[in-house]
Amino acid sequence: MSRKELGKEAHCGYSLVAKIETGERVPSLEFAETCDRVFPHANGRFARLWPLAIRIAFPPWFRRYVELEWKAVAVSMFHPVLLPGLVQTENYARAVLRAGRPTNLEDLVTLRMERQRILAREKPVRLWLVLDEAVLRNMVGDRAIMREQLGRLGELAEVPSNRVQIIKDGGQHRTPVQSPFGILSFNEGADVVHVDGFPKGYVLAEPDDVTAAHDAYDLLKAMAQPPDESVQLIDSISKDLYS
Repeated sequence: MSRKELGKEAHCGYSLVAKIETGERVPSLEFAETCDRVFPHANGRFARLWPLAIRIAFPPWFRRYVELEWKAVAVSMFHPVLLPGLVQTENYARAVLRAGRPTNLEDLVTLRMERQRILAREKPVRLWLVLDEAVLRNMVGDRAIMREQLGRLGELAEVPSNRVQIIKDGGQHRTPVQSPFGILSFNEGADVVHVDGFPKGYVLAEPDDVTAAHDAYDLLKAMAQPPDESVQLIDSISKDLYS
């Protein structure tokens, strides 16, 4: 089968097929599933290998977190400036990542989108998201990108198992936490905390650190607007700023 023929089956171009074949680009799960469908005797081999291909594409320091995120049953996240990668649209993610001038931008976007499968799998992760209002007003890309992103955020907020809360801007600084962080919870085993940082984030598993993170998150939730009011605020800002 030629690259052009495979590209037609996978709904992508010749160039992308060539780059995946030579290891220059990361394949999506849909691409792996297409290979299993069109290649004789594949027997699901490509889909089985796909998690390994994705895992080694992440930076070494981030791989452990991605593995834990995939196993988690609940994810609680806070961000004071941006939408977390787990809920970003493809266009928003590309605009955020492009700012760092990476040489592998499209791979980074693909990896970020693939992480979001935990929100749509048969038993999706339960998401709790607390954001500063500034996140909604901080324009990333253009108005169309922000309108799409806030629409996506509103959709996630309407999922019964999810919670999205916004800390309103009262005209003065009052958020007790400055660093983006998240808490992963599991059916078995203790919670862990991930803290974003430069040049790399890190995972904390010590009980004292996890307890401190839970205390901080409880305070953030108490300061934020209730979920229903938060959804109204998201919709209002989207219409006022990005229509």
